[in-house]
Amino acid sequence: MKAHTVEKIGGTSMSDYAAVRNNIILKNRGSAAQGIYQRIFVVSAYGGITDLLLEHKKSGKPGIFALFAGSEEERSWGEAVDGLRQRVEEINADLFEDPQMRMRANAFMGERLKDTERCLSDLERLCQHGHFALEVHLDTVSEMLASLGEAHSAWNTVQLLRQEGINARFVDLTGWHDGGQLDLDERIVRAFADIDLSRELPIVTGYAHTRDGLMKTFARGYSEMTFSRIAVLTGAREAIIHKEYHLSSADPRLVGEMKAVPIGRTNYDVADQLANLGMEAIHPRAAKSLRQREIPLRVMNTFEPEHSGTLVTGDYVSETPRVEIIAGRKNIYAVECFDQDMMGHTTSYDRAINDIIARFKGSVVTKDINANTITHFLANNLKTVKRIGRVISETFPDCDIQVRKVAVVSAIGSDMKVPGMLSRAVSALAQSGISILAVHQSMRQVDMQFVIDECDYEQAVKCLHQALVEVHDHGEAICAA
Repeated sequence: MKAHTVEKIGGTSMSDYAAVRNNIILKNRGSAAQGIYQRIFVVSAYGGITDLLLEHKKSGKPGIFALFAGSEEERSWGEAVDGLRQRVEEINADLFEDPQMRMRANAFMGERLKDTERCLSDLERLCQHGHFALEVHLDTVSEMLASLGEAHSAWNTVQLLRQEGINARFVDLTGWHDGGQLDLDERIVRAFADIDLSRELPIVTGYAHTRDGLMKTFARGYSEMTFSRIAVLTGAREAIIHKEYHLSSADPRLVGEMKAVPIGRTNYDVADQLANLGMEAIHPRAAKSLRQREIPLRVMNTFEPEHSGTLVTGDYVSETPRVEIIAGRKNIYAVECFDQDMMGHTTSYDRAINDIIARFKGSVVTKDINANTITHFLANNLKTVKRIGRVISETFPDCDIQVRKVAVVSAIGSDMKVPGMLSRAVSALAQSGISILAVHQSMRQVDMQFVIDECDYEQAVKCLHQALVEVHDHGEAICAA
């Protein structure tokens, strides 16, 4: 087992350099010359930058990519590039007091933004010819744009750390000036071939250019995949993610900070359930690599550095069966497909509908099936949901399709095999006057999902947390980390 750790710093944390410097890089390490090394840092883009590059993760507001892909007004995406350049220079101005360093930082990103504009203009012009279709190139465009955010934050961080006397090294996996077509592992191995972790501190771009496309495969979870594969390929003793919050028993803003309990221990199964609800401790595919190599994952709060965080391992099971976390997701669309002819042909219907959802990159939170109805609960915007519904109607003309906006609330735990737990949860919701539209619980018994009206979401989280979490002593889970 190696001595080093691989650590990923999230976008909100990256936006506060003082916290990154004091709470992560230099935490409990004395001077800059002591105990700094034997670590690899994988950085995300500064908060909000990827939204400007692609589209807003929550609101769906179009960024450069979305404007370029669907632009009807010429150069609307060009204005978005100008807006991004302005935001980049604002960030640089906040970070670099020295005018020369600020100029260098602006020049670094300025060159990449100029290259980006030139590529997009050339592609737009090319695709005006009938033999070239823009849709064929959009995946490549999204990859190119995604790479800009992490290159910006990684380069800046290296310069700032060097000013502190730290031998930081910029590890650029974006392939910006590299025409080679490598897979992710090949790119990582090549980049780390000559790095001496005992005296160098690698600051690595969360985006990596790969033959198959990291964005295409993992969407916005690409930086976690880079982080995971670096940990696996370099044989890290621990993988650490620094976020702006603790992994807690529920959202403190909903249940109250005094009632939400930081989770000290859990397992990768629980992490997968959280990822399914959009509350990613880590992307499931990234978690799989760490689990297989038995590398523990620690989730830390950047702004509470003295807390040991949440330790995630493959073998952890709570000593007492219980619910550990109440989590959920709003802005879910239930797409209900009813067809009398489905009886006896459910598998073929299900396969066809799944293919349609996959074509539009639908994100399925859960689904249910009976003799003549299949309902998918999708975490997508309404435009995408309508497109999916339209193609399903074209494929099955006799199918009655209903779309309804809902929320999903889930009770999650490493071991929830407690008789009567489901009835206790249902009773708690009923006593709060909340109608349950659908219920899901698998035989694995690591989560229970309740589909409810969106307006009942906050109250559902509160009442389930009170009924299933607050009744237990969580000292074991907190102390075990």
